[in-house]
Amino acid sequence: VTSVVKGQRMYLDARILASILHIPHTGFYVFEHKKWPEVEGFHPNQILSILYPNDPNVHPNMSLTTNRLSVDHRLLHHLIVHQILPTGGGYAKLSRMQVFIMWCIISKIEFCFPLLILKTMVRAFSQKKS
Repeated sequence: VTSVVKGQRMYLDARILASILHIPHTGFYVFEHKKWPEVEGFHPNQILSILYPNDPNVHPNMSLTTNRLSVDHRLLHHLIVHQILPTGGGYAKLSRMQVFIMWCIISKIEFCFPLLILKTMVRAFSQKKS
């Protein structure tokens, strides 16, 4: 992200943000909004089978709704949409990125939190301008 403030060009990326916030810049470096993230070891059907254990027909293109999640998974989703990856609009559906973050947390796999912060800020700003 670049900006000009009082004639001075400023540059911010996930590494710089991590340094400012004193948080790690490690883990999966991925942010997808429309499609499933493509990272080693992540298979959408695997996490969907965990999130929807009573649905024998899980598939990557299924409707991802919160009303069929267990209480534990609903709580995790609630934390994600309010603390980690804020969204505008309702909370009845899960995004693919939210499911990916749930997989990372459930599987104890690191993801690059500074990248999520930065991409979320850029996305929110872009949507406001539109």
